[in-house]
Amino acid sequence: MERSTFVYDGDCAFCTRCAEFIERRIPTGTRVVPWQFADLDALGLSEAECEEAVQWVGADGSRAAGPDAIARLLGDSGPLWRIAGTGLRLPPVRAAAWPAYRWVARNRHRLPGGTAACALPQEARERLYGPSGRPAADA
Repeated sequence: MERSTFVYDGDCAFCTRCAEFIERRIPTGTRVVPWQFADLDALGLSEAECEEAVQWVGADGSRAAGPDAIARLLGDSGPLWRIAGTGLRLPPVRAAAWPAYRWVARNRHRLPGGTAACALPQEARERLYGPSGRPAADA
């Protein structure tokens, strides 16, 4: 793999806003892509992993999830962002980051930019809206 890849939930407005922030504000060579448009097999990821947390797949094949993935993304960025990534990897910070990440993941539909669809698992979204994200046609 040529570049590292950061994978997020493109069906979640909050996650998409965060990804847009990364693309606009964080200078990185990492490819930032919604899992729904990523080649998960090539990345060695499953839909379940991607629904649970953001994912990082390094150019070397290394993997990380959740705040560890965010730390890797920041570590692959500009100098100030690398410092933040290093800080996020410190044991006491990392220990606090996981519960905070899980809280955000559970409540992302309530956060700025979040929508009700952010709270639904992929299977429920597809059942309600179809795989295209539009309401399923009545039979």
